[in-house]
Amino acid sequence: MQSPTTELLPDSLPQRKTAFAPRDAALDPLLLAAVAASGPKLTRNHYHHDFFPSGILPQSKTSWDLTMFTSDDGEPKNLTYMSRQAPRRVRLAGGKQNNPSEYTQIMKTLKEGDDAPHESKKRRLSPQPEPLADAFCSPDSVKSSEPVKPNVQVKCMARTRIPTPHGPAFLHLYHNTHDSKEHLAIVIDPAQFSEASTPTLVSPIRSQTLDAVWSKTETEMDRITRGAYVGRLSPTSQRASDPTSLPHRILTASIPAPLVRVHSECFTGETVGSMRCDCGEQLDEAIRRISQPITIPGNLPDDSPITIPGRGAVVYLRQEGRGIGLLSKIRAYNLQDLGHDTVTANLMLGHQADERGYEIAGAILRDLGLGGDSDGESVRVLTNNPDKVDALQKEGIRVVEQVSMIPRSWQCKQMQSPVGTPVGEAAQENIPGATMIGGKAVYGDDLDKYLRTKITRMGHMLPLWMDEHKAS
Repeated sequence: MQSPTTELLPDSLPQRKTAFAPRDAALDPLLLAAVAASGPKLTRNHYHHDFFPSGILPQSKTSWDLTMFTSDDGEPKNLTYMSRQAPRRVRLAGGKQNNPSEYTQIMKTLKEGDDAPHESKKRRLSPQPEPLADAFCSPDSVKSSEPVKPNVQVKCMARTRIPTPHGPAFLHLYHNTHDSKEHLAIVIDPAQFSEASTPTLVSPIRSQTLDAVWSKTETEMDRITRGAYVGRLSPTSQRASDPTSLPHRILTASIPAPLVRVHSECFTGETVGSMRCDCGEQLDEAIRRISQPITIPGNLPDDSPITIPGRGAVVYLRQEGRGIGLLSKIRAYNLQDLGHDTVTANLMLGHQADERGYEIAGAILRDLGLGGDSDGESVRVLTNNPDKVDALQKEGIRVVEQVSMIPRSWQCKQMQSPVGTPVGEAAQENIPGATMIGGKAVYGDDLDKYLRTKITRMGHMLPLWMDEHKAS
């Protein structure tokens, strides 16, 4: 008597009374051996196919009508293997399994190519596999498989003058090769009003890509319309810029580096006036501080100080919610109302605490002649975030100073009165500003929690004054 294990072996299965040898005994080991050999013509996927066209489908006639595979004298035909799956090279070339005519045409093309001399054949490279675990790949091999990210290229598409409560500014709109968003640069630099023939104390902050000649067919009006002009544009002053004859500096030794702020957009804080964050206040404060006049000491002891207009730029990146987008940001607000801080809320939504990048900001600053190569000026960065400074330096921006931005409500060093009452110096009514908040201060428990998380979990460099205020 055979054991139960023996009964399960293929050889012990009952023989079928057909003209064909039992497939279980002869075919399965053959296919397994072929798979183990990893031959180019047979893969493990063929194990699920049949020697007969559609033979493994129960509803197919070939599953029960074996007369199709026998000759007139009853002897079995010499059948060849027919797979419903195209070879890998055909699939990589775009062949479809359910289109026999296309499959035949591709196979014909490949066969004709097989007759070509060996030297002319080009090996088709298969897609690179994902990096394996450390147990199978060395760190060097994993690193080499990572794609090299190309440098971001930016182009200033338009420039125009905008009056702000803090003085005139020039709005620059940029396109780039990294994403499809339109990023901005708000340049505060009255030297841009200077004519090309007028020397200035400092070089004007101008876009190289905007002033460049885009094509031989562009007219002077084309250049003026996109903002490539010099001086103050008016009905009586219409002069296109010439990259070879822009205003030049005559004194720079004692002039401090321009202030720069890299700011990420915040619809809720800048447009709606939300006080969950201080983004609207920071944007207005950055423009105000950059616009402040600069006092330059004289070269000699008897020389009187010289005062020049403030100069610098705000690079406005379209990175809502630290890069997670407005939808996720609104959902994160709900999680914050449930008791989570801003970092934990982002993580719970499947995002990183901060997903922003500064490649585009670095490219824009270099285009404006700020912080780039040896010909560009070094910059002072308005930020409390040391990671932002490190990111800009990795992009080749020369940062000589990090300038803190203390919240206006903290500058007053006193807690707010009941909701609706401004704080300290911000108690003035109708203080002009560049955002919905204007020149007033942002305050409230939501803001305090937000700033505390920035300090304790994101490394922002600010004093924790809130405990002192509550104790008083």
